[in-house]
Amino acid sequence: MDKNYINAKKLLTSQGKFYINLGLERISAILEKMGNPQDELKFIHVAGTNGKGSVCAIIENILRKAGMKTGLYTSPHIFEYTERIKINGKDISQNDFTDLIFRICEIAEKFHIHLTEFEILTAAAFQYFSNKKCDVVILETGLGGRFDATNVIKQNLCSIITHIDLDHTERLGNTKEKIAFEKAGIIKKNCPVFTSEGYEVIKDTADEKDSLFVMVAPFEDTSNLALKGICQQENLSLALAAVRYLYPSINQETILEGIKTVQHPCRFQILEDKKLIIDASHNPNGALALRESLDFYYPNTKRQFIFGCLKNKDYKKMMQILFNKGDEIYFYHFNSPNSCTIEELKYTCEFPANKFKSLDNLLKNDPKNSTWTIICGSFYMLNEIIPESFLTSQP
Repeated sequence: MDKNYINAKKLLTSQGKFYINLGLERISAILEKMGNPQDELKFIHVAGTNGKGSVCAIIENILRKAGMKTGLYTSPHIFEYTERIKINGKDISQNDFTDLIFRICEIAEKFHIHLTEFEILTAAAFQYFSNKKCDVVILETGLGGRFDATNVIKQNLCSIITHIDLDHTERLGNTKEKIAFEKAGIIKKNCPVFTSEGYEVIKDTADEKDSLFVMVAPFEDTSNLALKGICQQENLSLALAAVRYLYPSINQETILEGIKTVQHPCRFQILEDKKLIIDASHNPNGALALRESLDFYYPNTKRQFIFGCLKNKDYKKMMQILFNKGDEIYFYHFNSPNSCTIEELKYTCEFPANKFKSLDNLLKNDPKNSTWTIICGSFYMLNEIIPESFLTSQP
């Protein structure tokens, strides 16, 4: 197999690797063979059901504005895998990405370590950040916390646990308390944890680890925050609490510059010129945040939704939250074996809906330009609907 970017992506999505298998044994084994590059890095580790990506983006941008060399590891991506691994806001190059993926897979094959896609990517991120000598890495968990591949790290500067809700219940538990227990697994000994919700299991875990437990009230002013959505007050408050605790020398002017310029695509992203809102809400709590933000920012406006969803999500509840009588609804079946069919969505939805065909047609069919178009329901459909130029052209 030629060692190029296309084949690196094929290797990641091959049948033997594209699945979820929580646990730290395999990631520990491959990193040991690689010399444990993660041990040379400093981490801010973020877990949660919703909001963790925004918290990561805010912290990274502030620390970068303060002159630090930042690494950022997030998931999933919208257009390319390289979006998941960034230094100082720039994606890893396709060449560097390709080299790392093939090297890790070759080591894994040699020592019979059966890695998942996410484990390969996590190992690649650690090696890349170590090679480039990052000052600090903002690390987002993939799924859960306790057995997530990112939790192989031994220490962190702090843990942050964002809003917790019911999602991935088949793996993390069917109550918020059980899910909170999994998220609390990222708390490390003598490393502070910041959270905005008072789950006893998080406080108890912090006590067991002799870690400072910081309960953060969502009080920060979001008027200067580039990210929109009413849920961002809680995210901003968590991010700033951690930054001010860890780096008290960063002045307010730098913090303000950081929050004014932060970017986090497809999270209540507003394209005013097209009257288009893109939101990757993919569970009922995310749908509720989207609905509340729509009602707050754009009350009494006509709406048309483009909606698709994975079958393992509570898409019935999501649609009940999002849609009102009179909304135009278009369903999309995207390229995933787990994507809901148009028929499944229509059968479940209480309002009439049509099959989505073309974004151009929807954006042009309102001569008075009074209708807002909202694309939502799953990360995995966005790159099939939205031209990349829509996002890259944004400031």
